This record gives sequence, C-alpha cells and structure tokens, in this order.
Amino acid sequence: MHTSTQPSGGDIPEGYSKRLYNEDLGSLVKTNQQTWGWYNIFAFWMSDVHSVGGYVFAASLFSLGLSSWQVLIALLVGITLVLFLCNLVAKPSQVTGVPYPVASRLSFGVYGAYVPAMIRGLIAVAWYGIQTYLASHALIIVILRFLPDLKPYATLDHSFLGLSALGWFGFMTMWTLQAVVFWNGMEAIKRFIDWAGPAVYVVMVALAVWIVWKAGFARLSFDLSEGEHKLTGGAAFWQVLVAIALVVSYFSGPMLNFGDFSRYCKTYTDVKVGNFWGLPVNFLFFSIVTVITTAGTLPVFGKFVHDPIETVGLIDSTFAAVVGAFTFITATIGINIVANFVSAAFDFSNIAPRRISWRAGGMLAACGAIFITPWNLFNSPAVIHYTLDVLASFIGPLFGILVIDFYLVKKQKVVIDDLYSESPTGAYYFDKGVNWLAIKALVPGVVVGLVMSFLPGFMEHPGPFKDLANFAWFIGVVVGGVTYRIIAVKAPQPAALKVAGGAAE
Repeated sequence: MHTSTQPSGGDIPEGYSKRLYNEDLGSLVKTNQQTWGWYNIFAFWMSDVHSVGGYVFAASLFSLGLSSWQVLIALLVGITLVLFLCNLVAKPSQVTGVPYPVASRLSFGVYGAYVPAMIRGLIAVAWYGIQTYLASHALIIVILRFLPDLKPYATLDHSFLGLSALGWFGFMTMWTLQAVVFWNGMEAIKRFIDWAGPAVYVVMVALAVWIVWKAGFARLSFDLSEGEHKLTGGAAFWQVLVAIALVVSYFSGPMLNFGDFSRYCKTYTDVKVGNFWGLPVNFLFFSIVTVITTAGTLPVFGKFVHDPIETVGLIDSTFAAVVGAFTFITATIGINIVANFVSAAFDFSNIAPRRISWRAGGMLAACGAIFITPWNLFNSPAVIHYTLDVLASFIGPLFGILVIDFYLVKKQKVVIDDLYSESPTGAYYFDKGVNWLAIKALVPGVVVGLVMSFLPGFMEHPGPFKDLANFAWFIGVVVGGVTYRIIAVKAPQPAALKVAGGAAE
C-alpha cells in the first residue's frame, strides 16, 4: 500500500495531467496495491462506531420518548439502510482504486470535482476539531485525578480564545497524537484501527459488567425514556421514523467518502463482508452494551449518565477511571482519523496535487481545526447548528448524484486513465473540465436541504415541521439524484465510455 509523502515528481504516467495526479491520488488498481481484507473494513467501522459520540448518540435515542424495543427496531432498520448505502457508494472506488475526490470526477468532471471535495473537506475540518476537543476532556480527567492542584488552570480564569490553559494542553496533546498516527501513512492508520476497535470493546464490556455488578441486575431498567413522555400509536411510529433518519444521518459523512477506504480492498466481496460485520452486527452489539451501561448509571450514581467520559470520571477507582479515559481517548482518535483526517487529506490534495500531498492536505485540515476554535463552536449550539447544517445539506445531493451517475448513467463503466486527463476527448473532461449537469442537479438538492434544516427555526410554531431537518439527507439524496438522472440521461455520453467494456478500464 502506498504511503507517499510527496506528490509524484517526474514519473507521472503518460497522458496524465500534473494538475490532476499525484501518487497519493493515483489508482491502486493500476499499481496492484489493494491489500485490505474484510477484517480491515470491519475494524474501520469499529473505530467509527466506538466513540464518545457514538455512545452518546445511541443512548440519546431514548429521549425521543420511545421504548426499548422501538429503539431497537429503529437501530436495526437504520443501520441496515446504512449497510445498503455503503455497499452502493463503495463500489466506484473499489473497482477503480481511487479516493472519493477522484471518484467524484466521474460525475462532476475533472475540475468540477473540486466542489464535492471541498464540501466534504470543510465538514471534516469542523468535525475533526470538535472530536479532538471532546477527546481532550478525557485527558483532562486523567490529569486532574493525579494533579488536582491544577484544577484552577481548567477554568476560564486562565484562558486564551475561550479555552482554559489546561484545555489548551489537552487539546494540543490530542492534536499531536493524531497527527503522529496520520503522518505515518495509511499502513499505520490501518494497524491502529485494527486494534483500537476491539480494545474499546474490552473496556466497554468491562464497564458494563462493573455497572451491572454495582447496581444489581434486578435494579436495572432498560426503559430509559421518561414515563410521562412515553409515546404510543402514530406519535411513536413517527418518532421511530425520526430515529431511523437520525441513525442514517449520523453516518452520512463517513458514508459519503467511504471510497477513501474501500479503494484499498482486494475485492468488492471483502467490502460487503466487512460492512456486514462492522455495521449491523457491530453497531447493534455496541448499542446493547451502551444501553446496559446507561441503565446502570441511575441506581449507581443516582442519575442517567449518557456521556461515558463522565461515567468513568465518577468511578471511585483511579485505575479504572484512567483506563476508561485512555480507552475513550483511543476511540476518539480512531474515529477522528478515519472519519475526518483521511477524508480532508485526500480532498485538499485534490485541489493542487503537485503542491499538496496527502500528508500535507491532512496537516492543512488539522491546522484549520485549530483556527476555527472548535470549543467555541461546540459550546454554542446555534453556531454549530448553522455552520454544520449548511455544509451537511450538501452531503445528501452529492451522495445521490455520485450513485445515480455510476449505476444508472455510466452503467458502471469507468475509464480510469481519463480520471487524470485534461484531454478534451477524455470521458470526464465535459465542458472545460466541469460537468455542469451535475452542478445543476446539486443546486435544488442543496436548496431543499437548507429549507428543511432552517425553516422550523424561523417559524413561531413549527408543529409538524420541527422534525424536517432529520430527513434533509434523504430528501437531498432523492432530489439531487433524480434531478441528475432526468437531465443527464439525455446527454450524449463520451466516446471513451461507449467503448469501455467493464466496470473499469
């Protein structure tokens, strides 16, 4: 597997453009470097799911007023949809061996792909910063356990740009640890996620066992919803649909750029098997462990605790608290690298392949994550809502256009060499490098997503519209994909595609 630190020098393949190619963005099919098996994809999803965010998300579904069996149905249906969608979006990159921004050239053109790549890259930067900030909390818990005299430095009395002195230490320590793993290349990332996911499982199960032992199984109540808010009938059915939408939306970012990882797989079967074990099986088991742990916090601590970092912080044993905190630090490093660092690295490298390598692109994203001061974003729900929801409104349409184009318009025919060609006769040059049909299909999908996300906030009494934002991704997929299908199906296909005889040439 290649882990080049520099863009390709003078060894650019014949016919490839310097503005479109470097070794990091090149096709792994062409270099026989697809080495991942199903376990690597399984481990990828374990790292993606086993995080503080995943824990809090699974536990938070009970706040919708649903019973345990209703939440279970929502989780199963939602994660099965994610499995199906990930299998769809994985294939273009697996058969061509190219990352997400290069695969986007199929639909948007060799230069038009700057648009979907930058959108995903900006989302990755925002979430990278937020996840790093969340992970730093666990590190601060450990520090204060051993050095309680430093507590004054964890307050805003000693702060800079809204973050305490100890907060800065924790944030930059986490920032550096992630950068070290990333800088060592995809092989190091693969090794890290191969053990990180299972390691988190060991501690999660141990925490659940401890909680059950401390509380007593008879005192556990697995109905985590508040009795007076429990829903029945049509209201419950609607909230199950909302929960399903939330499950899919939670994975929408990693799902869009899943090709950044499926490109490394030896076969498409490996991708599908890894997705099966990593999504429905893994996610369901993780959710069950989460529910058991959360249910036990009430009899043990006197309140429901949805944050695992807070849970380990409440444990009397210093050893257990430290092990737990470091485990969740590991989990957050895992999800941050696979969901945000790798994506931004490829996306920014795609802008100027000759000047920005994969590593340089990742470090640009990491530095950007500092300058946006993610702690201020996270501590202001309104700001993070408007910032991330605007960007997220693009994800659904981008997904819909990519999938519809590959399966229904291009009929799974790809000319790999033309993904790096500026030739006017190339299959993906379109109109001066941009497929304006894809841009035109993107616009209505984004507009609909923005309306669904923000309209309830401007209404005095949103009523039935209050849950619209939860379905913005689905509607965006349909509007963007269907619009593209309608306007692209009548467009003449490039001659190179007409003679392509298989999924990739």
